[in-house]
Amino acid sequence: RIDLHFPKFADGRAFSQAVLLRRRLGFKGTIRATGDVLIDQLVQMQRCGFSEAVLREDQNLAHGEALLRHFSGFYQGDLQQPRPLFARAA
Repeated sequence: RIDLHFPKFADGRAFSQAVLLRRRLGFKGTIRATGDVLIDQLVQMQRCGFSEAVLREDQNLAHGEALLRHFSGFYQGDLQQPRPLFARAA
């Protein structure tokens, strides 16, 4: 497991680090987000290759889980679905 730390909500370096670990280095293990992690970041974390997140104490886990279920697809490609929507079969 690799823990990537978010020192502040606005510091997005760990997003880039997760993508590099998955794409360039082929890391298949668990990537965990720690630090100042808000539920607002969970969808993007999932798209960047994070497996787990340790939420800040004031964040509601149930709301975070609901947020992850809310978005069913994205136009741009990501680590879960590299091909953009327009390139996928209809």
